[in-house]
Amino acid sequence: MTHKTQSLRDTRHKDTSPVLVWWAGGLAIGVVLILAVALVQPIGVSAQYVVLDGVLLHHVLPDVASGSPYLAKTAQGWTLATYEFFFVLGIPLGALMAAMATSRFATRVVPTEWNQRFGSNPGNRLVWSFVGGFLLLFGARVGGGCTSGHMISGVSQLAVSSLVFSLALFASAIVTARWMYGDWGKR
Repeated sequence: MTHKTQSLRDTRHKDTSPVLVWWAGGLAIGVVLILAVALVQPIGVSAQYVVLDGVLLHHVLPDVASGSPYLAKTAQGWTLATYEFFFVLGIPLGALMAAMATSRFATRVVPTEWNQRFGSNPGNRLVWSFVGGFLLLFGARVGGGCTSGHMISGVSQLAVSSLVFSLALFASAIVTARWMYGDWGKR
C-alpha cells in the first residue's frame, strides 16, 4: 500500500469525538455492573478463554482435559452455553454494532500512530498485536483477573488486590505508551 493510499484511508476515519460524554459511559458501565451482579455475578472476561480452551480440548482429548485440575475447575460442565461466554461474545459483537450504527467502522490494520513510529508493515503490526494480547491474557490469568474483573467488578467491591492491580495497570500503561511512542511531554 502506498503512502498516499494509507493517508486516504486514515483521513476517512478522523472523527475522534466521543459518541458519549465520559460520565454517561461510566454511568452505563455502572448500570451494567449492577444488573450483572444482581442477576448473575460480577463481570469478568479472561477466564472464558481458558473455558474455551478447556471445552475444545475436552472434545479432542477428553482424558487430558479431565486430568487438568485447573481446566476441570474452570470449564465446569465442559460447555460454552453459559452467561459468561455469551457475555464475552457480546463484547466484539456490541462493538461492531456500535461502530456500524455510528458510521465509525474502520478496517485499518496499521493505525496512524503505529505507522508514524514503526512503519506501515501490517505483518509487523499483527505479530506485535498478538504478542501483546498473549502477554495481557497470560498476565490476567496469573493475576487472577482481567481489567473488567479487577477494575470494574473488583474496584466497585473495594478489593485491595483490584485497587493495586488498577494502579499498576495505569502506571505500566502510561510508561509503555510513552516508551513505545517516544512522546515524553512533546505535545
